[in-house]
Amino acid sequence: MVREDLRNIAIIAHVDHGKTTLVDGMLKQSGTFRENQQVETRVMDNNALERERGITILAKNTAIHYKGKKINIIDTPGHADFGGEVERVLKMVSGVLLLVDAAEGPMPQTRFVLTKAIELGLKIIIVINKIDRPDARLSEVGDEVLELLLELNASDEQLFSPIIYCSGRNATATTDYNVEGKDLVPLFETILNYIEPPSGDENGPLQLLCSSIDYNEYVGRIGIGKIERGQIKVGQEVAVCDYHDSSLGYKGRVVSLYQIEGLKREPVENAMVGDIVCFSGIEDIKIGNTLCSTSAAEPLPFVKISEPTIEMTFSVNDSPFAGREGKFVTSRNLRERLYRELLKDMSLRVNDTESTDSFKVCGRGEMHLSILIETMRREGYEFMVGPPKVLLKTIDGVTCEPMEHLYVDVPQISMGAIMENMGVRKGELVTMDAVGNRMRLEFIVPARSLFGFKNEMLTATRGEGIMNTAFEGYAPFKGSIPRRFTGSLVAFETGEAATYGLFNAQDRGVLFIEPQTPVYEGMVVGYSPKNEDLRVNVCKKKHVTNMRAAGSDEALRLNPIKKMSLEEAIEFIADDELLEVTPKNIRIRKTILDGSQRMKVMMNARNGEN
Repeated sequence: MVREDLRNIAIIAHVDHGKTTLVDGMLKQSGTFRENQQVETRVMDNNALERERGITILAKNTAIHYKGKKINIIDTPGHADFGGEVERVLKMVSGVLLLVDAAEGPMPQTRFVLTKAIELGLKIIIVINKIDRPDARLSEVGDEVLELLLELNASDEQLFSPIIYCSGRNATATTDYNVEGKDLVPLFETILNYIEPPSGDENGPLQLLCSSIDYNEYVGRIGIGKIERGQIKVGQEVAVCDYHDSSLGYKGRVVSLYQIEGLKREPVENAMVGDIVCFSGIEDIKIGNTLCSTSAAEPLPFVKISEPTIEMTFSVNDSPFAGREGKFVTSRNLRERLYRELLKDMSLRVNDTESTDSFKVCGRGEMHLSILIETMRREGYEFMVGPPKVLLKTIDGVTCEPMEHLYVDVPQISMGAIMENMGVRKGELVTMDAVGNRMRLEFIVPARSLFGFKNEMLTATRGEGIMNTAFEGYAPFKGSIPRRFTGSLVAFETGEAATYGLFNAQDRGVLFIEPQTPVYEGMVVGYSPKNEDLRVNVCKKKHVTNMRAAGSDEALRLNPIKKMSLEEAIEFIADDELLEVTPKNIRIRKTILDGSQRMKVMMNARNGEN
């Protein structure tokens, strides 16, 4: 059976190339919304974090109708740290829209997602987006995409993929960039004519591969996947099995069934081959499981998700302020939440440690783990995290570490500072190109060298630098690399920060806190330009005497403080520091809070080295 009434596509691209904005235009022009309906921009980014950061974090499904045919669309993340989302949803589609910015051209994540699409043999429609940009390079970018296809060994059919020129913001498309587009009809027509309709045996035994998991507190776990063979209906008994785990095999019953229409899930009684459906009733369903007919348990193979490269330790908060601001503070709460995240995030790994109060959490990058941390603190969790560390591998008896391909676009005047910084971080220059008054540099650099690099790069380029990374592979360990070039200002005692104490401390470095901020001994309240820790008494108050009139002294002026974001704090913490995360605050602290005890440990370590 060939489902001529159906097309399944995914939109893939580098971060900020306009995927979600283009989906907005497709939804509006397909009649999904009423004419007078007020709709937010980037309507698919329904997560608060996604809207704040302007990025897509989770792959999401929607569906539109055009000329009586249904087009299932999956909007995917563009950031490299969420590449696992892209890898698994590509199994549900027959083709992809490859979005490329008309000015920037193919970027690191463009290469990654295109590689996955080519490996699966998917049909590709090249969409050059943002053609209304004043610096658009339409013909050059088209050539760059074709060169990338050649480089990635695309098939002859993929090399002759159609090219559409779009403006996602204006919701227009054209097949000839010399002719101004009026609407998205050329894009819709290309999808119908070029992307193959799904096909399969509608009368055969059921096969449905679960590619995504959602959770609803009323119905529990909701599986999302495409029917590869047969039909499914409400109340049907199914066998759940796994291609990579032959020991898994149990029966369940489909309690409810939904198909996606626009932004809603519409309940249906049955669905057939080619349909993307959501189902509930099977409590232990996991990504990669196959729902089969009870008479023929034939699991489908599932794509192997790339391994994580970064590790952080999550532990129960044991600071003097523990339990004051969080709702979920115990190790049981923390463990349950981390293992629940595993159900829907295939790129994440969680391992228990010898201590019952701490867990090793591995992810694809700092942003991947910082999004998890931010989500948990917003849900009311209070915990601590350690500094990020790379996961080493032993390959042929040699210790190897993950390497990143770093792409930096900076003003020419800042190139020297970037080259010097990369030299210290053991980055190897691959290419260097001048584009106008800017330089495009590419480095192969150890992943651990990039901790804290973004802020230094922005400072060196006065905010004009742009950086992107892509995973390069593993290479022999590069030796010692300094993690940080500054020291910490550490609170001397527990109390409340006073203006007088902060005024005296600000000569030592840059402060993180304001007057009246509660602090405790061992808490990091700022950083010093010297590469050593300094203890400061920020709680010190000025003694009042009767020898002078009140106000006769000049008012104390404090320098502006440095407000750390979560990502900046994660990059900042040293090996002997922790990050205390609560729903209300983010605090940096020393692992050992007591100053004299910390000094003893440091002296013992130095004596051991000598």
